[in-house]
Amino acid sequence: MGTTSASYVLTIGPEIYVSPNDQTSDPNTVTVRTLAQGEAFTIPPGQFAFLLTEESVSVPANALAFISIRAKTKFRGLVNVSGFHVDPGFVGQLTFAVFNAGPVPVHLKRGQGIFLIWYASLDRTSTMIKKGPPVKGIDPDIISGVAGELQSFAGLSKKIKDVDKDLGNRVHAIEKEQGYFRVIAGIAVAVLLTVVGSWIKDWLNSPAPQALPPSLTSTSSTPTSSGAPIQAPSTLTPPNSVAAPAPSASGPASTAVQPPSQPTPPNLGSQTKPPDSTLPRR
Repeated sequence: MGTTSASYVLTIGPEIYVSPNDQTSDPNTVTVRTLAQGEAFTIPPGQFAFLLTEESVSVPANALAFISIRAKTKFRGLVNVSGFHVDPGFVGQLTFAVFNAGPVPVHLKRGQGIFLIWYASLDRTSTMIKKGPPVKGIDPDIISGVAGELQSFAGLSKKIKDVDKDLGNRVHAIEKEQGYFRVIAGIAVAVLLTVVGSWIKDWLNSPAPQALPPSLTSTSSTPTSSGAPIQAPSTLTPPNSVAAPAPSASGPASTAVQPPSQPTPPNLGSQTKPPDSTLPRR
């Protein structure tokens, strides 16, 4: 135990407990840790710790003790949250509850002097003194209240950054896949347009269809007296004549069979106008 102008300096002792963070594999298995002489440890940002003093203290019944953390340790973000006084009659090792409110881990080691204690005399002897055996080691009951992973601001900030990074990677991967799909779709459209264009070109360059043979029948229009045309069928070409067999020497010659004559259609084009009747004059 060292001294300053108005207080005593206490050092870190053999036992510590640091609350687990998100890097701990199994937070529920973390418990009190025993340090070797000079062994170092860290308190991550946003985590609690219980630190046992190397020294044992004794507070008289007519005095009151005050405790704190040295300023240079406070400036690193380590805050004392265990209270600020020791009751009259206390005897034993002190357990400091600290919290790392800084943005980076605090590195400490056993035997490092970071605590302060100073005494103040009372005007009379206290009747409410703390009784019992000297306190040694860290009480397991106080660990149960902070066991398990603690969600600190630093831990939440890190998780948010990790999620944001993972989301950014996923978005980048999706955009990359969409780029591949666009390229494939462009190639497919280009191939389709090439095939359609070739088909249209072949269709335009194909020869024109042959003309159909003329109809066997045609119609001619002949105006009538009323001015309306009359459709008259044209003369059909008669079929070829059937030749009779040649006469034999022993028998009579057979008469050639002539095809039936086709009736001559009436000439509807010229109509005889009936003579005007002579009307009697009065």
